Amino acid sequence: MDKRLIIIDGNSIINRAFYALPEMSNKEGLKTNAIYGFTTMLFKIIDTYKPTHISVAFDRKAPTFRHLEYNEYKAGRKKMPDELREQFEPLKELLDKFNIHRLELDGYEADDIIGTVSKLGEEHDYKVYIVTGDKDAIQLASNKTTTLITKKGVGEVEEYDFNSVMEKYEMTPTQFIDLKGLMGDKSDNIPGVPGIGEKTGIKLIKEFSSIENLVEHIDDLKGSVKKKIEENKELAIMSKRLATIIRDVPINVKLEELEYGDYDTESVIEEFKKLGFTSLVSRLLDLDGGSEVAKESPLELKIGPVDDISSLIKDINDKKEVMIKTVTKVGNILEKNIMYIFISIDGNNIYYLNEGQISDFKEILSSNEIKKFGYNLKDDYIALRPYDIKLENMYFDITIAEYLIDSASSTSYECSAIAMKYLTRKVKSKEDLLGKGAKAKKFEDLDIEEIKDYIGQIINVVKLSSEKMEKYLNESDMDSLFHEVEMPLVEVLGEMEFIGINVDRDILNELGTQFKEIISKLESEIYEMAGESFNINSPKQLGVILFEKLGLPVIKKTKTGYSTNAEVLDKLRDKHEIINKITEYRQIVKLNSTYVEGLLGIINPISNRIHSSFNQTITTTGRISSTEPNLQNIPVKMEMGRNIRKVFIAGENYELVDADYSQVELRVLANMSGDENMIDAFKHGEDIHSKTASQIFDVDINEVTSRQRSEAKAINFGIVYGKSDFGLSEDLNIPVKQAKEYINSYFEKYSKIKEFMDKTIEDATRDGYITTLLNRRRYIPELKSSNFMLRNAGKRAAMNAPIQGSAADIIKIAMVNVYKKLEEKNLKSKLILQVHDELIVETANDELEIVKQIVKDEMENAFSMDVNLDVDLNVGCSWYETK
Repeated sequence: MDKRLIIIDGNSIINRAFYALPEMSNKEGLKTNAIYGFTTMLFKIIDTYKPTHISVAFDRKAPTFRHLEYNEYKAGRKKMPDELREQFEPLKELLDKFNIHRLELDGYEADDIIGTVSKLGEEHDYKVYIVTGDKDAIQLASNKTTTLITKKGVGEVEEYDFNSVMEKYEMTPTQFIDLKGLMGDKSDNIPGVPGIGEKTGIKLIKEFSSIENLVEHIDDLKGSVKKKIEENKELAIMSKRLATIIRDVPINVKLEELEYGDYDTESVIEEFKKLGFTSLVSRLLDLDGGSEVAKESPLELKIGPVDDISSLIKDINDKKEVMIKTVTKVGNILEKNIMYIFISIDGNNIYYLNEGQISDFKEILSSNEIKKFGYNLKDDYIALRPYDIKLENMYFDITIAEYLIDSASSTSYECSAIAMKYLTRKVKSKEDLLGKGAKAKKFEDLDIEEIKDYIGQIINVVKLSSEKMEKYLNESDMDSLFHEVEMPLVEVLGEMEFIGINVDRDILNELGTQFKEIISKLESEIYEMAGESFNINSPKQLGVILFEKLGLPVIKKTKTGYSTNAEVLDKLRDKHEIINKITEYRQIVKLNSTYVEGLLGIINPISNRIHSSFNQTITTTGRISSTEPNLQNIPVKMEMGRNIRKVFIAGENYELVDADYSQVELRVLANMSGDENMIDAFKHGEDIHSKTASQIFDVDINEVTSRQRSEAKAINFGIVYGKSDFGLSEDLNIPVKQAKEYINSYFEKYSKIKEFMDKTIEDATRDGYITTLLNRRRYIPELKSSNFMLRNAGKRAAMNAPIQGSAADIIKIAMVNVYKKLEEKNLKSKLILQVHDELIVETANDELEIVKQIVKDEMENAFSMDVNLDVDLNVGCSWYETK
């Protein structure tokens, strides 16, 4: 095999990667985007050019001979950001794990080391590749050396060898030094000849070959060019010297030391995991073949149909646990869509049932004595419901476990990512199997062999990773949260999705008609104020009307023109009456498209209900979210938005019981901080916002004005959400100084809250995470950022996360307990919706009183604190009526 030497300009590549990629951090708060970019580039280069030898050259801080010759060399360069500087040592440690050779030397730049090593490679008949973002290295290109200049960040490279340089520039690579001597280089602060640009420089070098020859033939020049060269010939010669890469740096290096490939894969993988680069492990295995690291993977999974059903059922009953995964075709949530059910006891011997065999396993699936292990078990629960089967004792879901272990994961808890993280194994993702977008396949498009391979791997990953995850949950004191709250919640959410919420299509259509009439009226009024018709939904056309025709002050510009976003319109509100009309128009258009047209499109044709998806693993705080539709985001600040709730109704002979925690986050704050003033206010049933107003504004509680109460409310919740004086000033439309005084006054009256907030930030900075009342962890790497803005964002998150996360834990406990009680009493009433601190039960008329009592009792006793949990409970035929 030909010997191929890759020499990488470490400083250049890490610098380009840093600016090319968005900020990334690992759990410890170390910035990693530059390391990640460098590593992905390294993989691509290795894959493309198949090196036998690699070296990475770095600059040192010490001044070089160029600085000594020309004091202004590289002067004025922007200081390296701390976020980039902190990534150099971890990158070098990673290179060491790869056993990749590194070179750096005081007094010389990485360029000079590269020049020297590339020359050595050429002398020993190596094919040499130089990887850099600096075009200076084109001077090193030759018949044996190709300079690869990165472009588009570090994603692509442009190749320069001797012939391609001659073809593109009509000059030799070494003549690039002369060109730079004439042109200078702003980035390195090399002066060059003032007034000589690239076009003139190329022309001169093509005619005279070198600066030295040009200086000798100054008399052959004419006009201003002659004058410029004559007056700056010493500067040109010095600039060339500064631009010349030295190729005889006194480094003691032997090419055999640069040999690539002899590294411990496991060590590199551990380093990747430490950096949070789980997604790169599979690329490493591609380079490596993966033979050394798939030790935990069985050589062969045995997957086949069930031959002896009774024997398998007996084995499952003996073992008391089973792994399960359903495969479904696309169809209505209420219909029987299962193609296969895969089950296994040991993770190696895997069986699949066809739809006709499901009834034989009903007792196993419904048994509360048999633990069910799986991946996205909620999907399996919902798939089985049309078969009149409730999947009981869902004991361990690796998706839910990974969410608790790392709530900030960017991999959406895909089985493939979990397999890579815990087992160092490559497993197909669903996207790998089915594709994405319009051309994506469905499971019914695949043959059984493809399905067997994919699901078999999932079952095996569930078996092996769950053991490791369970151990981690125990060690981090999250086992109770997992087994007593999150896992029981899987069934609750699955049942809520399956039942859905009833809607009144007629009211929805009426609202649509109303909205369209309002939109039409607003359009006419806006056109009249503007003096012409235009597309109100076009930011470009709207910008022209507002800022050119009406002459309103420009607040912000974008690449395509004027910004007309909500923030800009808010600042223009008092400048022209058209602004309020445009704002109202946008709100009504969104209501109509999202909540009228949108809801009409997803009403289930069988149930006439909407079956929203409730997501347990989306938010970093622990809150549940919903999609298709997002029932938690219906706008209620304007009456037209509140009217959307009229659409959601109880079924015939049913009513909606709506129970809402009263100020749960403030009660959690009082409990966690131990602040006597706030605890006392809650214990005596005082209005907490009026109490806060009386404390801050130093007035009797009975004399608090509505405005003072409103401001105190903003302060109370502002403190919970970690708002700064600036943020509070924006909310209340008051000067920052006044907002600061309000916050200071608040902390004087509620001193324990200030202590709690400060200690939370201190602990989170030390540990890297915060914990809730139930030990849920949220990692906040921003706290260790050297960027002031990010660090402050981290502080706000650290102050808020324990409060919001604990409130989320409490509502989840309440959901589980309400659900269990309704089931225990065999009631027809069902929990159908959760919105932040609110639960809605669709209640049979003859069960109303018992359901009200169950909901109130279970919510108020969900968690014991120094402050009582208080619940506001209302009943109505529609969601609107309950509010």
